[in-house]
Amino acid sequence: MKTIGYAAQSADAVMVPYHFERRALRSNDVAIEIMYCGVCHSDLHTVNGDWGPQPYPLVPGHEIVGIVQAVGPQVSRYKVGDRVAVGCMVDSCQHCDQCHNHEEQYCRNGLVATYGSKDLIDGTTTQGGYSKHIVVREQFVLQIPDGMDIAKAAPILCAGITTYSPLRTWKVSKGSRVAVIGLGGLGHMAVKLAHAMGAEVTVISRSDSKKADAMAMGAKAMLVSSDTAAMKAAGSSFDLIIDTAPVKHDVSIYAPLLDIDGTLVIVGQVGPLNELMTIPLIMGRRRVAGSLIGGIAETQEVLNFCAEHNVYPDCEMIRMDQINDAFTRLKQGDLAHRFVIDMSSLPTS
Repeated sequence: MKTIGYAAQSADAVMVPYHFERRALRSNDVAIEIMYCGVCHSDLHTVNGDWGPQPYPLVPGHEIVGIVQAVGPQVSRYKVGDRVAVGCMVDSCQHCDQCHNHEEQYCRNGLVATYGSKDLIDGTTTQGGYSKHIVVREQFVLQIPDGMDIAKAAPILCAGITTYSPLRTWKVSKGSRVAVIGLGGLGHMAVKLAHAMGAEVTVISRSDSKKADAMAMGAKAMLVSSDTAAMKAAGSSFDLIIDTAPVKHDVSIYAPLLDIDGTLVIVGQVGPLNELMTIPLIMGRRRVAGSLIGGIAETQEVLNFCAEHNVYPDCEMIRMDQINDAFTRLKQGDLAHRFVIDMSSLPTS
């Protein structure tokens, strides 16, 4: 299938139009016309080569919403015209213990990412959702619930599941005391999801400039991390902290905020952190953990949860030809919303 997208041709290069071929439909494949694709901070890191060499040219995008265009003969879950979604991965080995546990993100043989990975069958490089079409194995296609606004659904496929999974893993429910470090693309979804689960939510930020935004999203309070007195007063007051900061930082200043047996979960920074001070961990049996997106079943769960509770990311709709400007804005600061590309703006030729 011939299609068009926007690709990076090398590290730090601007995104440019790119004509390429999607694979012919396999027996268990679903061909999707992409309607919307979210812009994730990891897209920027990947195309810039921040996380190592990439197989350029590379089409990013792993927050994909579209309409089924065709299906292979063995596909049973979807039909032409269905509203569907694709997230951060498009395949895994399907036979290891983690795949059997519906946690394909931890596949023992390595997940196949939506872009920049090798296809398990033909070895070609996977290309993502900044494009007009995509072809994906049926088991990694998700259903958009009835009534869900597809124009706002795309970021749930990454920002949503990345924050929902630790909230579920650490059993957040009514009355849980949850703090969220940062109010960017990940952080604002963490606040909304935790609030919808009944938690008491506090946003931790370097300043109170986003306080009004945080409160509108369901937070009960904002804690300014540069306010030493306020940080000390907040000691031992949280059961769970979701750390969405996407840069190297010091988690030791946040550990004392956890109550005994509390957990700080890193979901933002992929890479080094400042040297960790263990005293607050030892003195309160506190934990620092990490979490990677979620499995396919859990991703379907968060889509259903968001539809049921009317939880949507705050979205700024852009045209495909505005992607380089969006990347520049991402570099300049952690925005309290998510960019979403309207793929109807992408020319077919």
